[in-house]
Amino acid sequence: MIPLSYFLVFAAALFSIGLYGVLARRNAIAILMGVELMLNAVNINLVAFWRYITPTQIAGQAFAVMVFAVAAAEVAVGLALVISIYRRRNTVVADDIDLLKF
Repeated sequence: MIPLSYFLVFAAALFSIGLYGVLARRNAIAILMGVELMLNAVNINLVAFWRYITPTQIAGQAFAVMVFAVAAAEVAVGLALVISIYRRRNTVVADDIDLLKF
């Protein structure tokens, strides 16, 4: 059986890669991908803790399904915003997106 610490280290590495993607990238699509990586790291933690602490209950899986639903909604809204901004400004560079400034 794989120890819990392996899953936690993997999730921490995945979360760190996603955080780097959010903070260092300029492309809006890459930023959304970084957020998705961070949400997947959270799912790994939820399922790992569920498996090792209370495998008889379904709480970890239920929370993971909720995170999947939030991730799907985030992708739908985020991509809609990116497409709308691209149509208006012809760029997806996060530094060039200043639609609130007139």
